Amino acid sequence: MISVTILGAGNVATHLFKAFNKASHVVVKQWFSRQLESVSSYKEQVEIIDDLAALKDDADIYILAVSDDAIAELSRKLPFSDRLVVHTSGSVSVYDIDKKHKRGVLYPLQTFSKQAHLDFANVPICIETIDKKSYPVLKEAVAALGSPLRRINSDQRRVLHLAAVFVNNFTNQLYRVGHEITESEGAEFDLLKPLILETANKVQEYSPYVAQTGPARRHDKKTIKKQLKSLEGNKHHQDIYKLLTESIQKTHGR
Repeated sequence: MISVTILGAGNVATHLFKAFNKASHVVVKQWFSRQLESVSSYKEQVEIIDDLAALKDDADIYILAVSDDAIAELSRKLPFSDRLVVHTSGSVSVYDIDKKHKRGVLYPLQTFSKQAHLDFANVPICIETIDKKSYPVLKEAVAALGSPLRRINSDQRRVLHLAAVFVNNFTNQLYRVGHEITESEGAEFDLLKPLILETANKVQEYSPYVAQTGPARRHDKKTIKKQLKSLEGNKHHQDIYKLLTESIQKTHGR
């Protein structure tokens, strides 16, 4: 049986708690949040605390599911040493965790929103440890979630996170731009949802290079000119269109 303590109350922390709380062979000992009201709805399921001094020092893993900027300071403030402390960030070094601890990373490569259901069978988890003896402990915890496991190094995690910003965060912003464009003429954004799904499905079988379509890929000058003109009322959207069109044309030798 693996015991974990979670520190943080954001999207990642909440999903990790739910997943670990349901998993066999894992017990969540405590859940720390500076604001108890953030986790108060779970008080019947786990001991919730808002004081670091109340942390028990006998958990197998302490998971810092907090903002990137808070990891180093929080790890220094933990009232014990020589325990396995991991963070969940894609971009923060494992060495940002205070050296008084056994240090590691448990990075779930997925987008998290509290209100959205998430099946951890579809959440690849990338792990990294400094101490070799810590690896089997993290591996056992991930196995209990049923998640695909990858052992990676810091450089690989860094570029995965950077790529994730492009394929998730930036793509979602493009959905938002598309929503604004359809709203401008009262068109239904919902009509685009099958296209969004098909685009995601296609890349499961083909490389993004092969899957690329559209006026920029075809070098359809007239269509590009018309669409740029239709965006004259919103220079921000027009700049995005120009930048991405140029990127596609450069990729495909236009």
